[in-house]
Amino acid sequence: QVHLEESGGGLLQAAGPHILSCKASGTLDNVNAVGWFRQAPGKERELVAQIVTGGQIIYGDSVQGRFVLARDNAENTIALVMGHLSESDTAVYYCMIRTATATYWGQGTQVTVSS
Repeated sequence: QVHLEESGGGLLQAAGPHILSCKASGTLDNVNAVGWFRQAPGKERELVAQIVTGGQIIYGDSVQGRFVLARDNAENTIALVMGHLSESDTAVYYCMIRTATATYWGQGTQVTVSS
């Protein structure tokens, strides 16, 4: 079983940067992707950024060039550095880990951007 604990959300100023952090615990075997997704009211959950097998980082189109994803294997943490925020980035942000057998999600952290 894998547990994901997110932190860093809240009411954020647009200037940034701001950091979301996700700490994973439990059995972390055969991990093939880690990252962040988000879901705004009335919209589907969408990719923010993820690191896949081999180390490639994939960013969603809406955050490309503004957000940076980093992984610390020693600490089992995933950090999302968010810059140049706008109100369109307001959403619940979810940490995700995908293994060979299952996909795990955090409980979500609300990010509200104030200009």
